Amino acid sequence: MARMSFLSFLLFCLTSVAHSNKANKHKPWIETEYQGIVMENDNTVLLNPPLFALDKDAPLHYAGEICGFRVHNGPGGSGSAQFEAVVLDRSTGEGLVRSKEPLDCESQKEHSFTIQAYDCGEGPDGTNNKKSHKATVHVRVNDVNEFSPVFVERRYEASVPEGRLFDRIVRVEAVDADCSPQYSQICFYDIITPNVPFTIDNDGNIKNTEPLDSKRQRVHSFWVTAFDCGKNRAQADAQVIVTVKPSCKPGWIGWTKRIEYTPGSGSIPLFPNLHLEACEETVWNIQATVELQTGHIGKGCDRDSYSDRSVRRLCGAVRGEVDLLPPPSPATNWTAALPTLPSSDSSLVFSFNGSTHVAVVPDSVASAVSGDHFTLQLWMRRGGASTQPPANQARGTRKEEETIICSTVKNDDSYSHYSLSVHGCRLSLFYWPDVSAARPVKFLWKLEQVCDSEWHHLSLSVQFPSVTLYVDGVTFDPALIHDNGAIPNPAPHQRLVIGACWEPEEKPRDIVNNTMPESKETGKFVSGYKGLLSGVTVRPGNVEPHSVVECLYACREGLDFGDLETLGSGMKVHVNPSQSVLVLEGDDIESFNRAVQQVTYRNSLRFATPGVRPLKLTTSLRCFSEESCLSLRQLEGYLVVLQPDAPQISLSGVGPHLARPAAEFEGPQGVPLFPELRIVCSLSHAVNTAAQGMEGGALMSDAVAHTLDGCEVQPLGEELNPEREELLIDMESLKERGLDIINTTAYIAITGAESISVYEDVLRSIHYRLAKGSARFERRFRLSCSEMNGRYTSNELTLEVNFLHSLDSLYHPSHLLASQQQFLHPSHHTGELSGHTLPNPHRNSVVPGAATVIIMVCVGFLVVMVILGVFRIRSIHRRGDGARGGDKEGSNQWDDSALTIIVNPMETYENRMGIATDMEGECDDEEEVVDSPGDSSDDQRIIIKKEGRDSAPRRY
Repeated sequence: MARMSFLSFLLFCLTSVAHSNKANKHKPWIETEYQGIVMENDNTVLLNPPLFALDKDAPLHYAGEICGFRVHNGPGGSGSAQFEAVVLDRSTGEGLVRSKEPLDCESQKEHSFTIQAYDCGEGPDGTNNKKSHKATVHVRVNDVNEFSPVFVERRYEASVPEGRLFDRIVRVEAVDADCSPQYSQICFYDIITPNVPFTIDNDGNIKNTEPLDSKRQRVHSFWVTAFDCGKNRAQADAQVIVTVKPSCKPGWIGWTKRIEYTPGSGSIPLFPNLHLEACEETVWNIQATVELQTGHIGKGCDRDSYSDRSVRRLCGAVRGEVDLLPPPSPATNWTAALPTLPSSDSSLVFSFNGSTHVAVVPDSVASAVSGDHFTLQLWMRRGGASTQPPANQARGTRKEEETIICSTVKNDDSYSHYSLSVHGCRLSLFYWPDVSAARPVKFLWKLEQVCDSEWHHLSLSVQFPSVTLYVDGVTFDPALIHDNGAIPNPAPHQRLVIGACWEPEEKPRDIVNNTMPESKETGKFVSGYKGLLSGVTVRPGNVEPHSVVECLYACREGLDFGDLETLGSGMKVHVNPSQSVLVLEGDDIESFNRAVQQVTYRNSLRFATPGVRPLKLTTSLRCFSEESCLSLRQLEGYLVVLQPDAPQISLSGVGPHLARPAAEFEGPQGVPLFPELRIVCSLSHAVNTAAQGMEGGALMSDAVAHTLDGCEVQPLGEELNPEREELLIDMESLKERGLDIINTTAYIAITGAESISVYEDVLRSIHYRLAKGSARFERRFRLSCSEMNGRYTSNELTLEVNFLHSLDSLYHPSHLLASQQQFLHPSHHTGELSGHTLPNPHRNSVVPGAATVIIMVCVGFLVVMVILGVFRIRSIHRRGDGARGGDKEGSNQWDDSALTIIVNPMETYENRMGIATDMEGECDDEEEVVDSPGDSSDDQRIIIKKEGRDSAPRRY
């Protein structure tokens, strides 16, 4: 019984052990964090501590064994994609982490991920397996020296002055792509070219070992290499070039004294190769002033070469201005006594001497510019080319007040007065709203432009009590002075004076509203202006916009800066309004040199004014050591604007002859003179044909769009007789297009800047009209055009106008035609001649009796001439003594020096009735007409004229 109990207990224990082997009660255990290292050329990760997974169920089979590890992605994104963990021993739980593919330290130096161990569960199928907690694994990729150093530049250049030892001439630099400090750092450099006077340190700094001599060797070239700390040599060596400069002389290097500018080139750099050499002097401020002198070009610079009126129109100024200093003419004679000076821009410049040179504008013109809203514009230049003051004037008269314009005009029932004066370097405007009641208001400006003896443009816009002054397009605010002391009120008489102010003599007053009695006013001109004036205009009404004022003054040439975006830090650029002075300021020499090379000259005119523009460069340096600071001399040169390609203005489309019946000229509209006129403007310029496979060069002519500023139609020979003939033109069309016209008996001039097409339309509309019965045989006209204020002119187109007459109009004076209409039977004949196109009317025959009478009269005239010749020969015989045989022989010849026979093939016979009654009177006239008998289709009219009756053609 006891034996049976022991066996039962043993069986129970074995059964319990068997059941306990199958139970998986515990999770595997691993460390919470591991540090790993892996080489770039290996995939095994060495972990610290080693990877072991423990299970408390050991040594049970399955439950106490580690079947594997799982890798999860960590914060860095690495994990299952790049790493894996394998079990080396299931019973001990030893594991191994390795990378699935080679790692690159240069791409990623560190990786982080998590790992988890799991046991084998309760059987071979892994049922009820247990997982450990997740442990963090940090893996660092160790670098391998796989890259060689590479130089940043393949070539290094430097320039040094001769005769000195330098701590550093140039620095070379190489980089290594390895990720670790050990292999990525450059440990040392080496010069591999032997026998050179240079050395290099471990930082790449190259210096000379002996003073360099530019005469012995100007350029040194050698090669250097680099080694990293893994002793890898540079992949490619670098070249170093050191240029030895001669002994340093501080100043500007690369200055070109002569600079040429071809019109149409736009902007060109003035100093493309200029740079400043400071010779190692430490400079903290540099200032350079570039000055372009254009005062001798027109009015201070190159502008549009059009008249002031045309420029105003091109700038969009409001019309209605009144020219107070117009060119002298019968209609504008108040400027005839003023001396004028030549101007390169073809404008009219008047000179004032401060005493006798005064222009008094007529009241009819002055009354047109009344009111307290007006714009006064003018060009002025103090002193200069004006005449010398009288000898009785003391020196220093420039400090006395000089009046430019003095105006008293009537406004309704009152008079207003203003005067614009200069006093030293001050410009003042006195304004009386009412000379009989109000006190004057004085506007004062202190301006350097008033006393620098240069041309300046003034625009004064008055909207009382507001006054705006523009000088050279720049606005200046005035200082108001209301208390002007005891200033006598101007006389209430309308008067506008240029160049002085009128001061009447004191007379007994009839105190009636403070007015003078009506009598001839006497006085004198005071406060005379000494200088030059041009383009003085006044426009009543609203003031001009600022944009218009800027356009009127705008220079088409000047200094400019190429690209402000490339301006270095610390650099400043300033250009004056006239663009004649440009100032550069900076603190770094290299940036300053780059800025100087960006200074340009521009000229936007297609036909720039040729000539020389002096150029100056003034430099000032400020150094830390003021005692040893450099002093640079002023550089002087000149800019030469070459002669532009002259435009060729060609007038064509009009034949040399215009033949029409006289009746058409006597019509209400007359006959157009230039109905098919064509104006073409072209530029002839040289073209390089070598690039096209041709030898030499050629002249090409390009048609371009131009703006004409004047055309003139002039009758040749006698001037137009207003009672007999006139030239007609559409005045409304001219006014709409802003063109001006001067219509005299000597010429018609159309002026104003406009396109070629507009001038073609205007000239085609010119008609020539004759009064009834005033038809001549011919009249010649000459047409010419110009642009740029007469700078370029066209060819002269001459047109001969022929009037086609019928014979009845020839043989009957105009005052008898009306009474003889009953005898006339008009006929028309068709004839086509070279250069003429005649109408094609019906043709009738001529009355035979009239032809017979004409022949008889002409034969009688010839008989009289023969008798006169015989009489002359006999008188010569009586006068001679036999020794003058040669003279007698010559005297027997017919003397026809006073006769001219002109055959006019353009006329044919028409039916003539009642001509015989007037033939005797016609034979006594200066012109004799003879009809040749025969076929009327071949009829010709023979006109006999006496020489000397027509005056010689006059030139205009």
